Amino acid sequence: MEGTPGLRERKKQQTRQLISDVATTLFVARGFDAVTVAEVAAAADVSAKTVFNYFPRKEDLFFDRMPEAEALITQAVRARPAGTGPLAALRELFIGLARDRHPLSGVGDYRRFWQVVLDSPALQARIREAMQELEELLAALLAEATGAPPGDPWCRLAGALVVTAYRTAYAVSAGRVLSGEPAEAVAADHLRLLTDAFDALDRALPGY
Repeated sequence: MEGTPGLRERKKQQTRQLISDVATTLFVARGFDAVTVAEVAAAADVSAKTVFNYFPRKEDLFFDRMPEAEALITQAVRARPAGTGPLAALRELFIGLARDRHPLSGVGDYRRFWQVVLDSPALQARIREAMQELEELLAALLAEATGAPPGDPWCRLAGALVVTAYRTAYAVSAGRVLSGEPAEAVAADHLRLLTDAFDALDRALPGY
């Protein structure tokens, strides 16, 4: 069937997922900085080279969903229905992820996950890099969607504002979960915060 991955591709996906799951278990149990790539490889019964084939950097083992995030954002903008602006498509994506409690939404009881991040300067630095990469991706997608030239400063500003709004909502909710607040209450407020953020973005970015 068209669009269905073949056996080889499925095996690669399974191997990637196995390595990621094993790494996450070790990182959560012992802390990111205390676990080596060699230990992840041994626990997953693969070579260190195989680990690096799937995850070029150790930090990518922990933030293994970043490619998925980039793919979802790209698809949301490029495959949006006729008559729908890119900002409306992104609103639907981000609010939908939060409503569905998707792992990328940040909604849920992820105390231990965020504690690992707080304990690791390397992971915090990788988050900052990832947010910059998402800004650049969004700037390019917005330029493509609006017919602006590559590197258009207004598209770059728009991309930065979208990422900042999402990152702020994510950080606020993660902080509340870490402080011990019930995940259900945080999830409801997170959805409202995202909705308010995109309402503000609609007013600030009428051309998108």
